[in-house]
Amino acid sequence: MSSGGATTRTVLDSGVLIAAFRGEDDAFLSTFAILNDPDRVFISSDFVRLELLPKPVFYRRTDETTFYAHFFAATIDWVDCSPTLIQRAYDYGCQFGLNAVDALHIAAAPLSAPDEFVTTDRSRSPLLRIPAAIVSVRSRNATRS
Repeated sequence: MSSGGATTRTVLDSGVLIAAFRGEDDAFLSTFAILNDPDRVFISSDFVRLELLPKPVFYRRTDETTFYAHFFAATIDWVDCSPTLIQRAYDYGCQFGLNAVDALHIAAAPLSAPDEFVTTDRSRSPLLRIPAAIVSVRSRNATRS
């Protein structure tokens, strides 16, 4: 639970977890701070898990698999897949020019009432066209409302 401040319900895009694990990206310090913030709780979906885990599991990259597994074990809320979610993702994709996985992530996020959606996408990403509480760890000015 929170260490005294308000708890921030946070959805992380897969790229945030990849940057945190690799530790060599320019976004690493920001992602590390987010993951270790005691005033945050994390929300995720099977889409994020599907994007992150199959390859490290297949290639037996146990450190990477363990890192992601710990994150998912600590996740407090999960968004379920449904026909409504798929339609919503399709609509977002068509409206904002998103690829399938980003459309699924951004469509899933609001279903769990997050305070923010954090990504490593750069400011020109189609994902940052969406008028929502999206924060990019690559730019302090990428927050949209």
